[in-house]
Amino acid sequence: MHLVTGAAGVIGAHLAHQLHPEGAPLLLCDFAPDAVRARHLDGLEAHPFVDAANVFTAGAPLPSLGPHGSGVRAVWHLGANSSTTTRDWDHLLHVNVGASQQLWRWCAEHGVPFHYASSAATYGDGAMGFSDRTPAGQLVPLNRYGRSKNDFDAWVRQQVATGAPQPPPWAGFKFFNVYGAREGHKGRMASIIWKAERDMATLGRVQLFASNHPDFADGEQRRDFVYVGDVVDEMRWVHAHGAPGDSSSAGTGVASTFLEMIRAYCAARGEEPTIQFIPMPESLVGQDQNITQADMSTMRAAGWTQAPVLPPEGVARTLDEMRTLGCR
Repeated sequence: MHLVTGAAGVIGAHLAHQLHPEGAPLLLCDFAPDAVRARHLDGLEAHPFVDAANVFTAGAPLPSLGPHGSGVRAVWHLGANSSTTTRDWDHLLHVNVGASQQLWRWCAEHGVPFHYASSAATYGDGAMGFSDRTPAGQLVPLNRYGRSKNDFDAWVRQQVATGAPQPPPWAGFKFFNVYGAREGHKGRMASIIWKAERDMATLGRVQLFASNHPDFADGEQRRDFVYVGDVVDEMRWVHAHGAPGDSSSAGTGVASTFLEMIRAYCAARGEEPTIQFIPMPESLVGQDQNITQADMSTMRAAGWTQAPVLPPEGVARTLDEMRTLGCR
């Protein structure tokens, strides 16, 4: 049985829907989903669902998985508070750090492989580059979400360095700017493609944040936009091969501008782009990365050879999947 936390989220739902037709028994875990996120689980009703609020209880030494726990043979820990603007450090500490530590210890005790979601937000403004070999202690995230992910990365490295029990094997994934279908619940944290769909439906044009950095013109801010299918493929490859057995980047290795993403979006719709630049909200000033670009050398050295799906193709796939699934 595969335990998937964050199963009603973007990456978790895509992983679960890929595993399901292969006959893999799943244990789906998330906080009780609202109507939008519940639709992400359509077709997975045969698999048991456990409420994360009951699994990761404050102060519990181990997660309580109930009668299903004994059947878990792999853990995909993709659940988290992914809001880059949240100020509630206690909540981030409980959900993003404490719950992850509970699952790590449980997997170490029970001999279960453990895969977890880190984030490119750990790299901060990129001054230290985007190599997954950079020690967590040298990174300075721009927001509390990034700090929570970096704190868990640092804790994992400490466990390994001190010879503490660890899952056999384990792997972390520093997800870059993931986009794809099933993002409708994310609101302000949704990808630029989802925001473009919303803007076109309500405004008839796409709004982008104007640059607040002299090195970047409006719309020329760059991110490593990675199609959700790519990160699922990478995670499953690591699980199958047991490599690289460490934290690794999950991106394309290519930094695309927001304008390039919108051009790909409009091309997939057969339209000319109409763009309006608006001021960045005060809540994001100083907390938003102007460039991210994954260094994929660790995965390549481990034998990962799959070519990335770049924005022109990935955006077209996303729009097709959104319409097929009926989710916007």
